[in-house]
This record gives sequence, structure tokens and C-alpha cells, in this order.
Amino acid sequence: MLNQPPRTITTPAEAFAVTGICFGLSIVYSVQAVASGFPSGAFSDAGLLWTVATELVLAIAALALLHVRRYAVATLLPAPTLRGCVVGIGLFFAAWVVGWFLVSPFVAGQAEQPVARMVQDARLTLPVIVVMAMVNGTYEEIFLLGFLLRGLRGFGLSVALGVMLLVRVLYHLYQGTLGTLWVLGFGLVFGLYYIRSSNLWPPVFAHVLWDIVPFVSQP
Repeated sequence: MLNQPPRTITTPAEAFAVTGICFGLSIVYSVQAVASGFPSGAFSDAGLLWTVATELVLAIAALALLHVRRYAVATLLPAPTLRGCVVGIGLFFAAWVVGWFLVSPFVAGQAEQPVARMVQDARLTLPVIVVMAMVNGTYEEIFLLGFLLRGLRGFGLSVALGVMLLVRVLYHLYQGTLGTLWVLGFGLVFGLYYIRSSNLWPPVFAHVLWDIVPFVSQP
């Protein structure tokens, strides 16, 4: 095993383990929120900072596991560029359009969504929002696109894309039906872009914007 070169293809067991480390708790909490009827709550500085700390710890654990298993960990790190930021802005708007097309047939008659209440009732400071967005956007896309989608491509792109979207949707169920459809839309746009370009930074930047805009656009 020591003589094997670093790799970027993963095994189902390895994908399951890393997904469990990175998103397992979030999936459990999300499913519990659905089962309990979406209890009321709001985003707070303390909650977002706890998310940041948790994601950093889980990222270290997952990357350490991959390093031990001779995975090419360095290839998971996005390379920021100005051009990538511009493309990321385009991805942000493309994801918004696709999300709207997915959501619009179901808007009529829908009650206020849990995620809308959480954003409206949030009491956040801008520095915490930015830090959370930078860490969360990078964390999710590294492990969803860079690891899971790319790593499972040996089983077929449709399988890799489907697994990535399933994991992404599962830990966003707490946002309600429409919120989950939005997540599906932007996950599809990010995934298709990454399959075509293999460039991780634009989806990361678009995700960072996606995490910032809802909060700063509140009146």
C-alpha cells in the first residue's frame, strides 16, 4: 500500500465513511427537524460560529483519514483566482434561475418555509456571516464535489452526480420543501459545471455568495 501513488478515485466504503464524518450529524439533525414538524428557531452568531468550528474539526478528521489511505488530499483544495470569482458569480445567478424554475410550480398554497423564518428572525453580525459563508461554502463543495462527485466518477457520472445530490439534499431537509428544491437546483448547477471543468473554486465562490446574500438582503 505504501508504494501506491496518490489517487482521486474513491471506494464506496471510503465514500460512505467520509460522508458520515462530514455530513452524518447534519443529516440526522435535518431528518429530526422534519419528523418534529420543523420546530421554530433562528440563525444566531453563536450558532453559526459553532457550525464553523464543527466543520473545521470534521474536515481535519476526514482529510486525515484520506491522507492515511493515500488519497490525493492536496487536489481537494480549491485554487482562488479572479477569473474563478467572475465565473462563480455567473454560477450563482445560473443556480438562482434553475432553483426558481424548480420551486415556482409549488409556491402557490405553500406555507411560509422554515428556512425563511430562520433567516427573517436571525440576529447576525456581518463578520460572522462572512466567516461562516467562507468556511461552509468551502467545506461543502470540497467534500461534495471535490471528493464525492469526482471520487465516484468511476461508477459513472450519473451515479456520482446522483449520490452527491442525494447527500446534499438530505442534510438540507430542515429548510422545508421549497428550500430543499432550491438546494437541489444549485447543487445540480454546481455539479454539472464541475463535471465539465474540474475547477472547484467557482462553485465554492458561488456557494459563499449563496450563504451571504439571503442574510444581507433582509430589510
